[in-house]
Amino acid sequence: MPENLSTTRQIVVTVDVVLLTLRDGRLQVLLMRRENDPFAGQLALPGGYIHPQQDDDAGAAARRVLADKTGVRAPYLEQLYTYASGARDPRGWSVSIAFYALVSEQALRRTGREVFELLDADALPRLSFDHNRIIETALDRLRNKSAYSSLPCYLLPDRFTLTELQQTYEQVMGVPLEKSAFRRKLADLDFVEPVPGARQTGQHRPAQLYSLKAGARLAVFERPF
Repeated sequence: MPENLSTTRQIVVTVDVVLLTLRDGRLQVLLMRRENDPFAGQLALPGGYIHPQQDDDAGAAARRVLADKTGVRAPYLEQLYTYASGARDPRGWSVSIAFYALVSEQALRRTGREVFELLDADALPRLSFDHNRIIETALDRLRNKSAYSSLPCYLLPDRFTLTELQQTYEQVMGVPLEKSAFRRKLADLDFVEPVPGARQTGQHRPAQLYSLKAGARLAVFERPF
């Protein structure tokens, strides 16, 4: 017998974004206070409904939601996983297409928004829905993928030193890296370039500033660190 669609409960379909940055050497995740039930007043990932007439795909929906709610246009966004069940949302069956995004702390400050909070991604309180689980998955993906790709570059500002780049890798992966081996890998992949005439000055010898090459895509290493 055909299913009566008029009596079928509507399934909630959303996108949720795990936006990660580095602050004081620790991975931080951007969270917001929910304005409406369920879980009104509690911390949650930025998320929202897909707009079929406006969004070309789930990635477009994630970028729109992130920009509308936080003012952030992340340089890196990747689909993470799809979470679907009748238990994750008290309203009933729901589907969340989850993404993770990377951005520098400086870019977050430039938004001028005060609608979000940054919390240590490894020491979170209980969040709304299953957002703790989504964040854990995003952290695992970031750390594993950083061992064989240029992914941590997207946590840096537009200009950085090679020392800052290595420190970013170490902070994300949680392991020290040998300097000469790290520099050789950068040279082999050739995804960063010096900024002509730009140096970082301070107490020590001025250091050359670098940037990602224009149009550079995610670089993948033949061998992980």
